[in-house]
Amino acid sequence: MLGLQEYGSSSDSEAASDSEGSALHLKPLETSISTKIVSLCAAPDVVPLGAVDPRPLVDPTSKEIMFNLKYDDLYAPELGPFNPNQTQQQKAQRNMLSGFVEPAHMDAFQFENQRRTFTSYGFALDPSVDANTVEGAKVVGSELALQETGGKTVFESTSKRPLDKRKRNKNDQPEDVEGFLGPWGTYVDEKRVMKPNEEEAAELEEILAKRQKKGKQVDERPIEEKTVLHIKEPFDYQGRSFMHPPQDVGVNLKSDTPPDRCFLPKNLIHTWEGHTKGISQIRWLPKTAHLLLSCSMDCRVKIWEVYNERRCVRTYYGHRQAVRDIAFNNGGNNFLSAAYDRYVKLWDTETGDCISRFTSRKTPYCCKFHPDEDKQHLFVAGTSDKKIICWDTRSGEIVQEYDRHLGSVNTITFVDENRRFVTTSDDKSLRVWEWDIPVDMKYIADPTMHSMPAVTLSPNYKWLACQSMDNKIVVFSALNRFKMNRKKTFSGHMVAGYACSLDFSPDMSYVVSGDADGKVYVWDWKTTKLFKKWKAHDGVCISTLWHPHEPSKVVSAGWDGKLKFWD
Repeated sequence: MLGLQEYGSSSDSEAASDSEGSALHLKPLETSISTKIVSLCAAPDVVPLGAVDPRPLVDPTSKEIMFNLKYDDLYAPELGPFNPNQTQQQKAQRNMLSGFVEPAHMDAFQFENQRRTFTSYGFALDPSVDANTVEGAKVVGSELALQETGGKTVFESTSKRPLDKRKRNKNDQPEDVEGFLGPWGTYVDEKRVMKPNEEEAAELEEILAKRQKKGKQVDERPIEEKTVLHIKEPFDYQGRSFMHPPQDVGVNLKSDTPPDRCFLPKNLIHTWEGHTKGISQIRWLPKTAHLLLSCSMDCRVKIWEVYNERRCVRTYYGHRQAVRDIAFNNGGNNFLSAAYDRYVKLWDTETGDCISRFTSRKTPYCCKFHPDEDKQHLFVAGTSDKKIICWDTRSGEIVQEYDRHLGSVNTITFVDENRRFVTTSDDKSLRVWEWDIPVDMKYIADPTMHSMPAVTLSPNYKWLACQSMDNKIVVFSALNRFKMNRKKTFSGHMVAGYACSLDFSPDMSYVVSGDADGKVYVWDWKTTKLFKKWKAHDGVCISTLWHPHEPSKVVSAGWDGKLKFWD
């Protein structure tokens, strides 16, 4: 009220001063004072009745929050109107993506007990129901099985084993030094020495006799060798056998110089059929290559004509099991055959006679004559017992053993003017040996290297091409250091698990190899580029050979028992 009075007095004084100045403005001033209204709020500041939530509201569907939230804010209940379009499942309360998880505890043993009981018997106690007795518990699964077992779990229903019922001799008195048994006491009725009585001994002898009769012991005696000539006349009108090279084929088969330039084969010109099982190795007759020798898993070795009628000339029978490898001597008049019956046999190519047989009681995986003319009576064979054995064909005796590999020996290749030879093995290593010195002069092994079951020497004697089990052909230098040439790696084919042999073209422009899908692959030697591939066989194409005198003729052998000639 005092305030209003002061306000009124001040306005009066102002009006009086104005009236002194001018009497004309007195009336309008009075009217303005009378119309002025003053509004006042006398209520003090009070806290509203509803509790104010100081936490910031966050949209639960927002993908990004620009400030840090406290733990309570993160788990605050949702506010606001309900979404009428939500399904019953979406409305349900969830504290994780897939539903609502309640804190619970179960002993690990009890969980495993109930799990095994359910697996074995088909019932288990419901863990969500607390019950001290089986009758009051809720069962998950078959109630019939519950009644049959009486509610016993797998851990409760095990019966005592016969050994648990046996009584032990006990003496736990430590003062009895001589008779103290402790935990080592024997069972009361235990027999330490078990000797069969007369009836049991007779029974055992009968069982052993039956086992020996069943063929447990392999017949070690060699099979009787024989041969079959498939052509009508062994000699022509001039008295020449099939070993004599033909003169009318348009190619000089006796020349020492390779073709000037080789070309990629395009067409299949002939298929030799005669083997009943897969072929494992093929070899040209040395120098002339007018005959082709093949060995197979049907235990036979056959020789074929390459020109004219292209007949099967002769079959050599002499092995009980599959023939693994074959090798000619320098003249081609003799050859070796190594088979899984643990024999290496020396044959006369022309007559088919078996000259001699050699065995070390281990499986020979590869065999090769020494290439020198003065050492044609010596040959080496890599065996399954990690050895390379050298035999003398004149005496039939083993003259040297090279025993350093850690796995079966797969290949033997002579290098460096035949003074050394290189071997590869299942131990994923390559070893270089001096001839007649049974210690390897070089050992090449690398963690990245794989087993190399096929190795071929290049025509210029400088490189070793090795078929690696990681689906590659890797190249090593065959002179001096035997270093791997990292730039020359041929890939693209599938050979893992198969000993697919490879070959060079005579002019060294191409590398040819088979693969596990029955295809033949041809790469360029200089650029390592894949030039051509084609389907050759139904099974594995195990071997390919380029003709040494023809520029574009390749022979391939497969596990379908066929030999195919490509031009």
